[in-house]
Amino acid sequence: MAEKEVPGAMSKICIFGPSKHFFSGLSYYTIRVSNALAEENEVSVVLFRKLLPKLLFPGRKHVGKDLSDLNLSGEIDERYIDWDSPLSWLRAYHFLRRGNPQILIFQWWTSSVGHIYAIFKLINRLFLHKKIIVEFHEVVDPLEESILPIRIYSRIIGRIITKNITAITHSNADKELIAEKYRLPSKDISVIPLGPFDHFKKINKEEARRRLGITDNYVILYFGLIRKYKGVNHLVEGFSQIPEEKVRPMRLLVVGEVWDDLGLEELIEASPHRDKISLRDEYVPDDDVSLYFSAADLLVLPYLRASQSGVAHIAITYGIPVITTKVGGLAESMSSYEGATFISPGDPTEIKDEILRCFDISASRNIRSSEMGWEDIAKRYAEIFEATLR
Repeated sequence: MAEKEVPGAMSKICIFGPSKHFFSGLSYYTIRVSNALAEENEVSVVLFRKLLPKLLFPGRKHVGKDLSDLNLSGEIDERYIDWDSPLSWLRAYHFLRRGNPQILIFQWWTSSVGHIYAIFKLINRLFLHKKIIVEFHEVVDPLEESILPIRIYSRIIGRIITKNITAITHSNADKELIAEKYRLPSKDISVIPLGPFDHFKKINKEEARRRLGITDNYVILYFGLIRKYKGVNHLVEGFSQIPEEKVRPMRLLVVGEVWDDLGLEELIEASPHRDKISLRDEYVPDDDVSLYFSAADLLVLPYLRASQSGVAHIAITYGIPVITTKVGGLAESMSSYEGATFISPGDPTEIKDEILRCFDISASRNIRSSEMGWEDIAKRYAEIFEATLR
């Protein structure tokens, strides 16, 4: 029998999510939200060490590398599981039995973990009898959505996992998509803003540029995985349209691991401003994240679709102006940031015009934001925990 929660009392939570082995923005998020919740709750984590066969993972070059100094609080107990190891699932089950959490939180961002969540939901129904919350970061991954068998599997497994649960997502746009795709009642879906990615160091701009070997006066940054839906090719095309007399003081940095073949190198080589464009194809460790954002005057995120963007939230903590597109929950989540400008997706000319506008007004780097801090976000979670345990 599940424990009865006393209103206002500490909750016992176990969070399932990605570890640092298959490192991503979701790894950052899992660590940050776990640490934030551990301030007022008893928190444990079950982390995926292996997500899928390494050869099938587009970012396999960085798998297993230590790319971040961000770690879980010492108060948080942890257990690791692998997608292909029933023995690790059994150990995780015993871990849950010992820890006896009241709520299990499943981070959902890829259907690669769908079978494990389905197994643990069954285990929970038969033996544990805990409350389950599914926290959605993606409704369906774009690559998975494009492959028919995976799309069908994702939809079926998603509906199994989300039946009779509470859900959390990070925008009202995603709330509507989740309710439609997984047939969840809207009343069972709560919206909590994405927390700030404020753990990166800030470096003097001149020092950051010196260490990166940049001598240009105005640095435009694209940062993050390079995938088709990110629209990076439209950014390069828009930058290539900037008049020669305007582009001279500029530098476009395209920084991130290439997952999809966009012909980006060929596009850069064909640009009249190819000497003004730098491409760094790799997953960037924390120290270099600080360098790029400290050096940048402007961040451009020309996404064709998006649920949220951790990259945008890094820019907010650095006070950098952001040009991004009106897609998904991105406009909603960035609406409180006075440095954000929104454009239409897939329009290189509009990207060019907005870059020039930002360049001409020389927007301040110290832009204010009303973004919620982790303490406030933890309070929102606490309200959901209390309602779930009634």
